[in-house]
Amino acid sequence: MFKRLFKNNPEMAEMSFFDHLEELRWHIVRSLAAALIGGIVVFVKIHFVYDGIIMAPTRHTFITYRVFCRLGHLLHLGDRLCLPDVPLEFQSTKLSGQFMQATSSSFIIGLIIAAPYILWEFWRFIKPALKTNELQYTRGIIFWVSLLFFSGISFGYFVIAPYTVNFFGGYQMSKSIHNIITIQSYLSTLSQVIVGCGVLFQMPMISYFLAKADIVSPQFLKKYRRHAFFVILVVASFIAPPDVAGQILVTLPLYLLFELSIIISRRVQKQKQRQEAEEWS
Repeated sequence: MFKRLFKNNPEMAEMSFFDHLEELRWHIVRSLAAALIGGIVVFVKIHFVYDGIIMAPTRHTFITYRVFCRLGHLLHLGDRLCLPDVPLEFQSTKLSGQFMQATSSSFIIGLIIAAPYILWEFWRFIKPALKTNELQYTRGIIFWVSLLFFSGISFGYFVIAPYTVNFFGGYQMSKSIHNIITIQSYLSTLSQVIVGCGVLFQMPMISYFLAKADIVSPQFLKKYRRHAFFVILVVASFIAPPDVAGQILVTLPLYLLFELSIIISRRVQKQKQRQEAEEWS
C-alpha cells in the first residue's frame, strides 16, 4: 500500500510498512507535544484565560455587545441592537470539577493554538507521496487553511458565542425557575460553537481540492445551490440559537462561503482548461 502511495519518492517507497508507521508516529508525537506545550502555557495563565477570554462573552461589557449597541445607534435604531444584560451564575458539581475543566480547556485551547503546526506535520508526512503538479496546487495550503480556521474561530467567539450565551441565558419558561448553569455545560456549548465555526469556514478549501480532483465543478455547485442552502440551515440550527436573528448570523456567512466556493471552483476549471489547451497546442 505504501509503495503505491509513495511511488513518486523512491526513498520513501522502499520503506517498509512499519517504517512508515514509525514515521507517522513521530509526526503524531510532535503534534501532540506542540498541543501539550500550548496547553501548559494556557494552564499556567488559566485565571487570566478564564476571566479575560472564556467568561468574557457572559459579561455585558464584552466588545461584541458594545459594538452591536453602537451600531444600532449609528443606524438610528435606538437600543434595538443592544442585547440585554443577562446575569449568569455558574457552578461546579464535582470536587475535582474546576481542576478537570481547567485541564481539558487548556488542552483544547492548546490544540487550537497548535493547529497550524499540526497541519504542517501532517503535510510533511503526505508531501513525498504527491506529484510535482500536485505540489504546485497545494502551495500555501497551511496558510489558507489556518487563515480560514482562525477566521471561523474569531467569528464563532466574537459573534455567535455572545449571542448564544445571551439568548439561552436569558430564556425563561417561568420566572419561578432560576438558572444555575454548570461550568461543564457552558464550556461544552462554547467549544461546539467556536470550533464548529472554525471547521465550517474550511468550505472554500474543501471545494478547491474537490474541484482539483474533478469531483465537483462550478456547474454542479450551482445546480445544487438550493440543496446546499437547506444543508446550511440545518447546520446553523446546531450551532446557533433557534431564533431568526441567530439563524441569520450563522446562515449568511456560510452561504457567502458557499458562493465563494463556486467562484474558486470556476477559477480552477478555467485554469485546467488553459493547461489542457497549452498541452494540445
